[in-house]
Amino acid sequence: MIEVVAALIWNQDKFMICQRPAHKARGLLWEFVGGKVEPGETKEQALIRECQEELAVTLDVGEVFMDVVHKYPDLTVHLTLFHAAIREGVPKKLEHNDICWITVDEINQFAFCPADEEILIKLKRSKGQRD
Repeated sequence: MIEVVAALIWNQDKFMICQRPAHKARGLLWEFVGGKVEPGETKEQALIRECQEELAVTLDVGEVFMDVVHKYPDLTVHLTLFHAAIREGVPKKLEHNDICWITVDEINQFAFCPADEEILIKLKRSKGQRD
């Protein structure tokens, strides 16, 4: 099982999603920014590193929003999604095909990686608590 971390970054009522590069597995699907935890890293350290590599931003990592285990045909991932905020920098598309800020109501307009589906359901349910 591969340990993967991702960031739930809010900007008022919108959160950031990133479109995977076409040449990678699950190409052009949308996801939360993040990546694999390397040996010797904490999940928080991995998330900060991945966001610097992929977006050129520095994050403040908060509490865990949710974690999910998902089996793809080629691998199994344990995805931990953290609440996070951009402390420094403006997101740049260093690795992703696109970056978008969306509201919870816009989730269904995007094709997400299957591992994110449970998270998206929780986001839709928690929307009522945010309003």
